[in-house]
Amino acid sequence: MKRVAILISGGGSNMVTLAESMVGDHPARPCLVASNNPDADGLPRAQAMGIETAAIDHRAYPDRAAFEAALHARLLASAPDIIALAGFMRILTGDFTAKWAGRILNIHPSLLPKYKGLHTHARAIEAGDAQAGCSVHEVTAELDDGPILGQARVPILPGDTEADLAARVLVQEHRLYPAVLRRFAADNRARLDLPPVVEVD
Repeated sequence: MKRVAILISGGGSNMVTLAESMVGDHPARPCLVASNNPDADGLPRAQAMGIETAAIDHRAYPDRAAFEAALHARLLASAPDIIALAGFMRILTGDFTAKWAGRILNIHPSLLPKYKGLHTHARAIEAGDAQAGCSVHEVTAELDDGPILGQARVPILPGDTEADLAARVLVQEHRLYPAVLRRFAADNRARLDLPPVVEVD
C-alpha cells in the first residue's frame, strides 16, 4: 500500500477529493496533509477525516531553503511514497524536487503547456481559446513543466468570466486528479485524457 502526503495552502477541495478516493481496493492511503499556511481551511477538514496534519509556516523561516529543509524533514517523518500537491502555493526549488524526483504530482488549472503559472483562466479567456481545462503532471525543477500524466477539457462559453471558467474546471479537477493518482500509485504513468465535457443547453 502506497503512502500519500498531500500538500495544500488553502481550502483543500482537491485534497478532500483525493483522500476520499483512497479507500477500498485503491493502492494508496493518505498519510499526511501538510500546509505552508497554518490557517489553511483544509487542515481541519483533513483532521475531521482522521488524517495526520502538519503546518510548516513558510513565513517562520529566513529563506526558501530553510523552509524546504523543514518541509523535507516533516515529510521524511511520515515516509510518503508519493507527494500530491493540491493547491500548494509555494514554488519548490530544484534541490527539493530532486530529493523526491519521480514521486511528486501536481494539478494545474490549464491545458499545459499553455498558461503555466497564475491567472490561467483569465489568460485562456483573453486569448480567445475555445477550450480550457486542467492537467496533472509530475513535478520537476521547472515550473509546471514535468511530464503530463492526464488532462481534462471544458469548453469556454460566450460571456464566461474567470470565476465561471474556474468553477467549471474545478469540477474536472475533482474527476481527473483521483483517477491519475490511482493509476500512478499502481505504477501506471501512461497519460489519461478524460473525454471532453459537452455543455447541453
